[in-house]
Amino acid sequence: MSLSERVAFVTGASQGIGRACALKLATAGAAVAVAARNQEKLDELVKEIVSGGGKAVACVLDVADEEQVKTAIKSTVAQFGKVDILVNNAGITRDQLVLRMKRADWDAVLQTNLTSAYLCIQQVTSSMLKQRWGRIINIASVFGQMGQAGQANYSASKAGLIGLTMAIARELGSRNITCNAVAPGFIETAMTEVLGDEFKQNAAKQIPLGRVGSPADVANAVAFLASDEASYITGHVLNVNGGMLMG
Repeated sequence: MSLSERVAFVTGASQGIGRACALKLATAGAAVAVAARNQEKLDELVKEIVSGGGKAVACVLDVADEEQVKTAIKSTVAQFGKVDILVNNAGITRDQLVLRMKRADWDAVLQTNLTSAYLCIQQVTSSMLKQRWGRIINIASVFGQMGQAGQANYSASKAGLIGLTMAIARELGSRNITCNAVAPGFIETAMTEVLGDEFKQNAAKQIPLGRVGSPADVANAVAFLASDEASYITGHVLNVNGGMLMG
């Protein structure tokens, strides 16, 4: 699955799934623009990619800020000439029962997890249309498919990403631009690190494969959907959940 000569833009790339995606795409030959708020972590990631013989640039931004998104993607196009692959991975949680959930926490999660994807898609589309080739990959969640108590905002944002994926797939399919989603299950990341061992053990019991996933499991799926081998797949949600949700 060679991605040589391709250029990727990955949000939420400073850690976890986003970081793994950036490394995997770079290993496959893509030049990668890594975007997140943490300058130090991005610089470390760029250094790791470059030391491995790849090409990378750091874009420090808040994906919820439209002007910052525009500037970062324009900068990427100026440096690499185009954007072929967009991975919308940036995400946050603000968990609370809906009865007690503050409007600010609802808005923050929807803005970061869903609206940012729309903003990024809008900015990369002209580049993809120009070359009549593109791959848009949205990182959804199993909880956007089955819901989760205490995560009404998060579940709604991820379900929205799935709807957005299908709409964009229909809009851009005639121009050889695919749009797919990857829906991870329970993945070992900084977001899940705060959960207790007992919770993790109980979660693993609900997974047919008997283990939680790794960021690399998700990155492998993303790299496949970004490749020419996935050229006839669009509007699809690829579950990476160890069998936690089937059907």
